[in-house]
Amino acid sequence: MQSTTSAAQPLVSKQLDVFAVDHLVMAGWAGRDHAAVEAHIRELEALGTPRPSRTPVFYRVASSLLTTRDVLEVVGSETSGEVEFVLVMQSDGLWVGLGSDHTDRAMERTSVALSKQLCGKVAATQLWRYDDVAPHWDQLVLRSWAHRDGARHLYQEGRFAAILPAEQLLAKYALRPGGAMFGGTIATVDRIAPADEFEMELDDPVLGRRLHHRYRIVALPANS
Repeated sequence: MQSTTSAAQPLVSKQLDVFAVDHLVMAGWAGRDHAAVEAHIRELEALGTPRPSRTPVFYRVASSLLTTRDVLEVVGSETSGEVEFVLVMQSDGLWVGLGSDHTDRAMERTSVALSKQLCGKVAATQLWRYDDVAPHWDQLVLRSWAHRDGARHLYQEGRFAAILPAEQLLAKYALRPGGAMFGGTIATVDRIAPADEFEMELDDPVLGRRLHHRYRIVALPANS
């Protein structure tokens, strides 16, 4: 997948149309560095999540879960976000966005695949053209913050260099137009934990621009 961007071409961004996505897949344990992948596996094992049988893993989820809203309703208090890049394949090529694979941690202890289906997958409203960022892909940065009791805490931070590149992910799981893939997350700064609000950012230090989104988590009662 070669970039065709030249210095003369203007940077392009567009709105994400969630209703145009009809195939949604989440990549899991998609780190390049084995030690970093192992660190994330241990994070989840500490919460009772079983170790994956292989890495990376691809989980197909309902495309209707994709949302750009700033409020996410979930069931119960054991859910949390994960900042990820999002690959969106359209008729005019590949685009890159920002998302959160919000996951039910209680259900994750029983079934990772099912836990992925229980929460909306939140994305920023804007997409970048892949060809504009491909030449410096590894320098792109993901960050997230957890807001708890009015305080903002850095939750995740890392470069794309820590995650399998788009070419490798798409070689393992091909997307057709209308498909979107969340590319896998990075380890937390401290520990996986719920938040009142989740804030995320994709930072391009080379081109000097950012994608940003913040959403509030509303926990609905888990009645038996």
